[in-house]
Amino acid sequence: MKLFKTHSGNSRTPGGVKELFALALPMMISTACDGVMTFTDRLFLARVGSVQMNAALGGGIAMQMMTFLFGGLIGYATALTAQYYGAEQKPTASVAAFQAMLIAVAAYPIIILAKPLTEAYFGYMEIPASQLGYQIEYLNILILGSVFGLLRHTLSCYFTGIGKTKIVMTATLVAMVVNIVLDYVLIFGKFGLPVMGIRGAAFATISGTLVAMMILFAAYFSSRNRVEFHVMKSFRFNWVIMKKLLYYGSPAGLEMFLNFFAFSTMTALFHSEGDTVATAVSVMYNWDLVSFIPLLGIEIAITGLVGRYMGAGRPDYAGNAAGSAIKIGILYSVIVLILFVFVPEWLARVFSPDTPSTVFEASVPIAVSMIRIAAIYVLAEAVMVAVVGTLRGAGDTYFTMIASVASHWLFLPIIYFSLKVLKLSVSISWLLMVIFFMLFCTVLVHRYLKGKWKTMEVIEK
Repeated sequence: MKLFKTHSGNSRTPGGVKELFALALPMMISTACDGVMTFTDRLFLARVGSVQMNAALGGGIAMQMMTFLFGGLIGYATALTAQYYGAEQKPTASVAAFQAMLIAVAAYPIIILAKPLTEAYFGYMEIPASQLGYQIEYLNILILGSVFGLLRHTLSCYFTGIGKTKIVMTATLVAMVVNIVLDYVLIFGKFGLPVMGIRGAAFATISGTLVAMMILFAAYFSSRNRVEFHVMKSFRFNWVIMKKLLYYGSPAGLEMFLNFFAFSTMTALFHSEGDTVATAVSVMYNWDLVSFIPLLGIEIAITGLVGRYMGAGRPDYAGNAAGSAIKIGILYSVIVLILFVFVPEWLARVFSPDTPSTVFEASVPIAVSMIRIAAIYVLAEAVMVAVVGTLRGAGDTYFTMIASVASHWLFLPIIYFSLKVLKLSVSISWLLMVIFFMLFCTVLVHRYLKGKWKTMEVIEK
């Protein structure tokens, strides 16, 4: 018996590979572009020096930790909008989008007020002094533009939910170009501008996000979207829909916040081992980002498609879509696996600084070992994102939250005891994390196979 029943036939097959791929490809490109923006920030900063690259990693993770609680709440707008769309309640889909916008705006002052807590957290985790100042500076600038990212996320969720992923892809592609150009100009001080280093990377990121948000707003207020979804009548508070966002979105939001809090702490534990280990870990996480971000696009697409079929009362089609997501994800992950196994040193040396560095050279063997170990889990990630997207799209958000948070917070004692108590090598500690991640994936697959998600109802029909 197959774990995931799929249909690879023609484009008429509901939930088949062709249907999902048509939705997933723009989202894979979109999330890949987001990954390229982050990757470029760190790649250019690596040319300046490994310390600034490490600071961008630590500051970027902290920024995600601060915004992901609200991002998770907003993110359920994808499934909710998709379910209203599948149930042929188009005006309600735009009302759901507006509730998510309200969450984004309300989150901004909270994020700003939380800034001193994050700076204190950096100090508590004993971030190297050479890195700490850069990390705080990078984070403070990103916080100023956080509302742009949240609103962009809201609109992306709306368009994904109604199946119009190409506009999300277009906005992200433009944002990527803006970000890369400004990275080059601001980080290195081109065209007569001063060299800004990590500050330039932060301003480039904000600028790219702002441009993407503006493109999505233009599409949202286009005449066709306004008429079809009654957008101009949607700007009102709706407690019934807001409760759905808060109830079904809070597990994802809490999950993302707690997971990134744990991930940030794990990164800080590695970074506290010194500049050499911090550099190796930053290189590894940069390539881990490349391996995972496109899969996140598949997860977003499958969440929307499953939500649409569940809204239409067709869990069988939703099951087809889950299997299709597995196929697409594995095809991509096999390519990543080959690179991680056969050319890890080349991948590590992509981040070589312009000025020869003994710290970087010492970090290369550690980074190579970690990249090879990461090859163990890349195929499991493809399965995980398909299962998580299916469960969330159907409304099984509380289980995914509990399983994901539990696994991430069990990572912490593994890292702490292996590094700080047992004094094991960084590579061995990383291997223990990878093994535990594989166990987490089996828990999610078991939940999917039990089939409880097929009977869940989120909206009234």
